[in-house]
Amino acid sequence: MTESTNRVRISQWDALLLESLRSLGWSQEELIRRVQQNELPTDGPSDFDYAELVTGLASKEPEVFVSAVTDGYQIKYNTIRGIRSWIAVAFGREPELSLEEGSEAVTSELTKAEYDRLGRVLSLGWVIQEVRPAAGETSGLYRIVPASQIKS
Repeated sequence: MTESTNRVRISQWDALLLESLRSLGWSQEELIRRVQQNELPTDGPSDFDYAELVTGLASKEPEVFVSAVTDGYQIKYNTIRGIRSWIAVAFGREPELSLEEGSEAVTSELTKAEYDRLGRVLSLGWVIQEVRPAAGETSGLYRIVPASQIKS
């Protein structure tokens, strides 16, 4: 979608773990510190096992982890269900998932800021189509589809 200047590439799963932690309202510094010191929730509304983030990305590639938190990231490879999950976790929205062969899509309302952010994190091979544009503070309606579905 957009140029990936200053953004590291992380797995879809690491992105979901990171966005779930962001939803707790911690500052970037607190999030980094808590992950590095393994001071993460073990119960609560999330079903995520944050130990995977501690023993995985944060310990094996600490610079990548810190950069993902502070500078943003692009997901290495998205699946259609993963995009639906990412929107739900990152924005607290419940997108519609269409799995009909040849017209697979995730449809969701998004603000302009959410649209821009989603465009930055999506892996290559996905396109955001505008169904109804966002206007000011009003959300628009968008479909995220595989680029292969776009007819040139």
